[in-house]
Amino acid sequence: MLNDLQKRTGEAIVNIFETGHPLGIYGQVTLIKGDTGHLTYGRSQTTLASGNLYLLIKAYCDVPDAQFATQLGQYLGRLASRDATLDTDMTFRGLLRDAGDDPDMHTVQDRFFDRVYWNPSQKDAEALSLSSALGTTVVYDSHVHGSWGRIRNLTVQNHGKPPDVSEQDWIGFYVSERRNWLATNPNSALHVTVYRMDTFNQLIGAQNWDLALPITVRGIRVDQEILIADKPVRVSAHDASERTLLLQTPFMVGDDVEAVQRALVQAGIAVDVDGIYGHLTEAAVRRFQQKKGLTADGVVGPATRSALGL
Repeated sequence: MLNDLQKRTGEAIVNIFETGHPLGIYGQVTLIKGDTGHLTYGRSQTTLASGNLYLLIKAYCDVPDAQFATQLGQYLGRLASRDATLDTDMTFRGLLRDAGDDPDMHTVQDRFFDRVYWNPSQKDAEALSLSSALGTTVVYDSHVHGSWGRIRNLTVQNHGKPPDVSEQDWIGFYVSERRNWLATNPNSALHVTVYRMDTFNQLIGAQNWDLALPITVRGIRVDQEILIADKPVRVSAHDASERTLLLQTPFMVGDDVEAVQRALVQAGIAVDVDGIYGHLTEAAVRRFQQKKGLTADGVVGPATRSALGL
């Protein structure tokens, strides 16, 4: 289990990857040509295309008296449908930037990124017997950047998994596999993001498995003074098939819905496996979320998907 300073250090590394600042920039809005994630926002840059931006803004709008809740609430329908025209909606983008100065948005983002990215990352690391601060941060970075499961499975297939392989060796194999995948990805916009793996390779080479401070990430010094203070270009690697599933009209259908239904059945939650995300499937998801201590909102986002083992 990481201590608080190690957690902050791991988050700072990924925040630098995402926004160029160790503490992140809560109001940062980014749109890069060729990024399949479309509009990205916040401290750790969550994406429109993944459906996570909808979850974040909904959580903010649910806060009583949040300063920009009324204005942003008008966009929830378009966010839920992952409306790509929001990429160039300057009124919406301006609201996001302004909301980034609201202390309520800071609190929501901190809790959101813990729930959606950090906590599932810790669980996935523990499932592979990974316990080091650096190893957990590598997992966390891939949860934020996208396609953790794909490269995890590739690494296990090619190299085995802990404890048959030592943690340090496995993380080295994973970083190598992911770097090659990013460098040769059909989405050429991902090629430049190999710097993330190069950073981890530098930390591995220094044997800094505890993330002892100070460290330098992309020319930015990270030390304890920065991390305990009061409060570069990124391209999403999320698999486009990993959409957020929720009840809407018409019902969402597809193989991803069927995969969730099968996982629910395997977890002991009765539901028809028909590939249709209707009322009965949403109710089954809520039961599963309650069972796992998750927010029981019937929405299959990263946290619920991770809990289902998908």
